[in-house]
Amino acid sequence: MRQIYLQSRFYHLAKMPIIHASEEAKQRERALTIWETLCQQGMNREEASKVVGVSRASLYRWRHGLQLEGWKGLEKRSRRPKRVRKPCWSYELIEGVRSLRMLYPCWGKEKIKVLLEADGLKTSVSTVGRILTDLKSRHQIPSVQYRKRWKPKKRVQRPYAIRKPKDYEVEQPGDVIQVDTLDLHPFPGVHFKHFTGRDVISRWDVLEVFPKASSRQAKEFLSCLIERTPFPVKAVQVDGGSEFMAEFEQACAEYGIRLFVLPPRSPKLNGRVERAHRTHLDEFYAVFAPEGDLESLNKNLRSWEWVYNNIRPHRALDNLTPKQYIERNHPDLTSASSHMY
Repeated sequence: MRQIYLQSRFYHLAKMPIIHASEEAKQRERALTIWETLCQQGMNREEASKVVGVSRASLYRWRHGLQLEGWKGLEKRSRRPKRVRKPCWSYELIEGVRSLRMLYPCWGKEKIKVLLEADGLKTSVSTVGRILTDLKSRHQIPSVQYRKRWKPKKRVQRPYAIRKPKDYEVEQPGDVIQVDTLDLHPFPGVHFKHFTGRDVISRWDVLEVFPKASSRQAKEFLSCLIERTPFPVKAVQVDGGSEFMAEFEQACAEYGIRLFVLPPRSPKLNGRVERAHRTHLDEFYAVFAPEGDLESLNKNLRSWEWVYNNIRPHRALDNLTPKQYIERNHPDLTSASSHMY
């Protein structure tokens, strides 16, 4: 491999101070030194420039600048022309473009050019474009702020929830339990979420209040539902609320409970639990003064739940209570209710 011996002096640089030279100027001087040394050792100038990695024209230009100005000649300079032609647009043309753009902010240079010519101002599309750019740079016309186009939300992928099949038969308690939430405002500034689960066959209700309606609270209510029903829960039907996704959906899958989700804007399909909300509002919340804390409220609500399921006659059940209806029509399920109350 050929060894390269660099000379310390190159065009009187050894005598020139380099304190104020930029790093780029030093790199250019180093490239010039290597290139000149290679040429002195017999290498072709074109090949030497390829070894250095700089074009021969640039090397000649740097050398010329170095000879004339020293280190200053190696500094990077702007290539902007010394003389720039200033636009000579008429006042009428500038005002015409500005007024039309203010009047029609979404129109581009092509349409504005047509309107200007209709008013007797001869110009070109490119000239109108340059005038618009100049007016924008001087903030004489506002930039158009386009509103974001509305995009429909992507449907959330739910791996376990499905629509209730048309051939799904509801014959026994527990085949389908409708679940829904209700907003409670017992006091100004106090907000609770009331959960109701109603069996569509026996009208058996499970009630619980939470500080908010999230998938975690819905999961806790599902545990209450399984614990406080005297029959196995086979399927749950809910609306598309976010509280019935994520952890709630995962819990249904873990318990082996089928999860049916209603189509959008179809609360009538959950009519049983919607009617239950009205009953509990009229017969519990409107009569009993709500407690300020959640624990006391749930304690009183559990007492009302027991009255509703065991004492209150239900017209749709031929004036039987939900418990009596289950014992009379589905005695095989009562053995599972030994843990109830």
